[in-house]
Amino acid sequence: MKIKFFFIFCFILCLGSRTAAQTAFPSLEAAPEAYEYGKRAAADPRPGNYWRNLAEAALWASSVNAGAGAEAKAAAYMDRIAAAAAELAADSALPRDPRERGEHVLTFLHRRFLKSYSEYQTRVDEIFVSGRYNCVSSAVLYMILGFSVGLDVEGVMTRDHAFASAAAGDERIDVETTNPYGFDPGNRKEFLDGFGRATGFAYVPAKNYRDRAVINPAELVSLILSNRIAVLERGNRFAEAVPLGINRAVFLGVDISGEKNETAGADPGRAGFFEDPRRDMMNRLFNLGAYLIKTGKEDDVLAWTEYARKQFPDPERWQEFTKNAVNNKLVKLIRAQKAPAARTALESLKERLNSEHYAAMDSMVLEAEAAERVNGIKSPGEVEETLAFLARVWERLPEQRRNEMRTAALLKEAERLGKARDWTGGMRWINGSMERYGREPRLESVLRSFRQNRIGELHNEFVSFYNRKDYAGAKASAERSLMEFPGERQLLQDLGLAEKAQQR
Repeated sequence: MKIKFFFIFCFILCLGSRTAAQTAFPSLEAAPEAYEYGKRAAADPRPGNYWRNLAEAALWASSVNAGAGAEAKAAAYMDRIAAAAAELAADSALPRDPRERGEHVLTFLHRRFLKSYSEYQTRVDEIFVSGRYNCVSSAVLYMILGFSVGLDVEGVMTRDHAFASAAAGDERIDVETTNPYGFDPGNRKEFLDGFGRATGFAYVPAKNYRDRAVINPAELVSLILSNRIAVLERGNRFAEAVPLGINRAVFLGVDISGEKNETAGADPGRAGFFEDPRRDMMNRLFNLGAYLIKTGKEDDVLAWTEYARKQFPDPERWQEFTKNAVNNKLVKLIRAQKAPAARTALESLKERLNSEHYAAMDSMVLEAEAAERVNGIKSPGEVEETLAFLARVWERLPEQRRNEMRTAALLKEAERLGKARDWTGGMRWINGSMERYGREPRLESVLRSFRQNRIGELHNEFVSFYNRKDYAGAKASAERSLMEFPGERQLLQDLGLAEKAQQR
C-alpha cells in the first residue's frame, strides 16, 4: 500500500455559506492505551512474549478496541493470533535455520491468511475476517509471527511502501510480505514477476539506503494509524483523523504535554520517509482547521483554533488560521455591504490577531466603510459628512483609493445637480471642489459637460426668441449669455445673427 501522509492544505479564501450548527470538535486527549501499548512496543523485543505486546498494539491501532463489545472483540482476535503462533511453532516443518525459518513464516502467512491484496486494507484484524491485506498489515502480522518463533524482525519503509526485514546471522534479508515469493526479493525472479502484478511497487534494493529507511517494530505498527488517517482525510473526515494522530504520537513516545515537546525513539530525517510523529500530529490538527476554512466555516475555525492552541501551542501557525478565518468572515460581510457589522466583528476579534494582521484588516474594513458611505450618499449634507469622514481617516486609507473615494463623493453631488439640470450650480460645485482639493480629470470632464449643457441651454433660449422674430429679445438673450460665458463662439454667433436681423 502507498503510505501517504496528508500534509497541510494551502489556505483558501472560501466564501461559502455558514452552517448554523458548530462542528463537534474531537478530543485532544490521547487514549490510555496509546501510552500503555507504546510502552510495551518500545520494550526490548528479545523476550519470548514480545510478540504478544506487538499483537495487542497492532489490534489497538487497527481500532479493534473501539466500539461496543471492544474488550471481547480484542480478546477474540488476540486468540486468533495466538492460535496462529501456536500452529506455526508446532509445525514440524518449521526450519531451525533463521533464513529458512523466515521464508517459512512468509509461506505460512500466505497459505493460511493472506488471500488478496487491497491497497487500503491496513488493519490486522481484517486479515482474519476477509484475508485482504496491504503492505503494512501483512508486514506487521509477519513481524508478530516472526517474533513468536524467535526471528529478529524489523520494518523497512520507502517513500510509498513498507515491508519487513529478518535477521539470519550477520545478514538481514528483505521480506516483501505482499507476495508469497517475497523472501529475499532481490534474488528471486518469481518475486519480480508476481510482485509487479500484485502491487505495482518497485522493489528498493537493500544497498539503496537513500531510498529506504529502517523502522523499529513500534514504528511499523504506527503506520497502521498513518494509513487510517490518510483514508479518513481522503474522505474529508478530518475531525476523526485528529485523535488517531494524537494517539500515534503518544504511542511513539512523544510528550504532548508542553510547548517544547520532544520526540522519543523517532528520527525525523530518515530518508525523508518517516515523518516526525509530533509534526505529523500537528498536521492533523492543522488539516482540520484548513478544511473548516475551505468549507467556509470561519466561526468553527476560530473556535477550533482557540480550543486546540492551548494544548498544542504553535503561535505562528494558529495565528495564520485566525488571520484567514477573520479575513474570510470580514470579506463575506463586506461583500454583503455590511461594513459596520464587519467593523464590529473585527473589533471583537482584535485581541486574537497580531498587530500586523489587525492593521491589514483594519485597513480593509475602513476602505469598505468609506466606500459604503460614498455609495450611500443621497443629499448634500451626506456629501459633507462623507468628506469629513474621509478627512479623519485619510492617512489610514490606501493613497489611490482615498483619492478615488473623495472624487466619487464630489461627483455624487455633481450628479444630483446634473439630474436637476442645475448646470450653473454644478459648475460652481465642481470649481469650488477643485479649488479645495486640487484639479482632477474626472471632475474636469464633468465640468466641461456641464458648461456645454449650460451653453446649449442659453443657445436654445436665444433660438426661441429668434424663431418668434423677437430679435430684440434674442439680442438681449445673447448679451446676457455672453456675460456668463465671455467670448464663447456659439454665443457670439447668436449675437451676430440677432444684430443682423434687427438691421433688415
